[in-house]
Amino acid sequence: MVKAIRVHKTGGPEVLQLEDVTLPAPGPGQLLIRNRAIGLNFIDTYFRTGLYPAPQMPFTPGNESAGDVLAVGEGVSEFKPGDRIACVAGLGAYAEERIVPAAAAVALPDAVSYEAAASMMLKGLTAEYLLHRTYKVKPGDTILVHAAAGGTGTILCQWGKALGATVIGTAGSKEKADLAKAHSADHVILYGEENVAARVKEITGGQGCDVVYDGVGKDTFMASLDSLKPFGLLASFGNASGAVDGVNLGILASKGSLYVTRPTLNTHTAKRETMVEMAKNLFGAVSSGKVTVAINARFPLAEAAAAHRALESRGTTGSTVIIP
Repeated sequence: MVKAIRVHKTGGPEVLQLEDVTLPAPGPGQLLIRNRAIGLNFIDTYFRTGLYPAPQMPFTPGNESAGDVLAVGEGVSEFKPGDRIACVAGLGAYAEERIVPAAAAVALPDAVSYEAAASMMLKGLTAEYLLHRTYKVKPGDTILVHAAAGGTGTILCQWGKALGATVIGTAGSKEKADLAKAHSADHVILYGEENVAARVKEITGGQGCDVVYDGVGKDTFMASLDSLKPFGLLASFGNASGAVDGVNLGILASKGSLYVTRPTLNTHTAKRETMVEMAKNLFGAVSSGKVTVAINARFPLAEAAAAHRALESRGTTGSTVIIP
């Protein structure tokens, strides 16, 4: 028996219940891993509330974790018991132990800690595809990063700066603005006090940005479009303020022949070789010091509900991990 968080009905943080569960032996192509750290992400709240439907009820939330291989199933040759690994898999991370497809795991270098890996697999791989695949950032580009003090935001700012871009961030408080600047943002706009698009135009001399990375969604959608230069790209990759809906495609024409995309990590990591390449790129950026992962809060597994409350109240900065 191992401890795991279970959700029997969708709702608020109170539906996250700590229970005893029994795991089977890993099947063909699977790994049994002992979690050492679990990542906390907004997508976890989407499944908890029912915004994203879980494949079955009850379920254990969470996608990313890092730990040690305890056992391998038939046909697994890439990993062995005792290996350090990190993974972004289906639901099931909020647990002391979990079973994951070997194809969803990557070897974890000694230079990267369990906590750093667990807190950056989803966020860091998201940043990897946004910066290198959705829009390939190059020296001289200007990028706008919403929620620049958050887990994904701090990685985007640092990595974008390392790629040679001018980085503009948005934040909700002076403290968060300072954190974003500490993570390489050249300019930070306080969205509660300033008009984001107007400030972007000031900063860029009226040009606008080449790309906007927007994980906030509904509240920032129009400001994101208005911050782009003609032919600019809006990469909308999250819904922290709610989903964007009712879009009139004509506004993309009137605002400068703009592009909008809604990419997902699952699509990018569907091919094993692509996922391994992305992880190597991410771990290389961390090992070299181009990207540092700020872990600013830790919650025991039993306090997963408190972790969700902190995340949803915008009370967190950087990354938060759950410790089983």
